[in-house]
Amino acid sequence: MEKRTARLTILIDPKKKATFEELCALDDVNASQKVRQMIREYIEEKLGEDWRDSVF
Repeated sequence: MEKRTARLTILIDPKKKATFEELCALDDVNASQKVRQMIREYIEEKLGEDWRDSVF
C-alpha cells in the first residue's frame, strides 16, 4: 500500500471532465478514484500482476 501521495495535474476539456464525472457518479466513485484505478490497471497490464513487488 502507498505510504505517501503525489499530485498529478492534467488539463482536460471541461465538457469531457463533466461527462467523466457524471459517468463516475453512476459507478459510485469519484473521478480521483477512477483515475487511480485506471493507473493501477495500466501498470498491471504493462508489468504483470506482481508489479507491486517491484514498485513498493
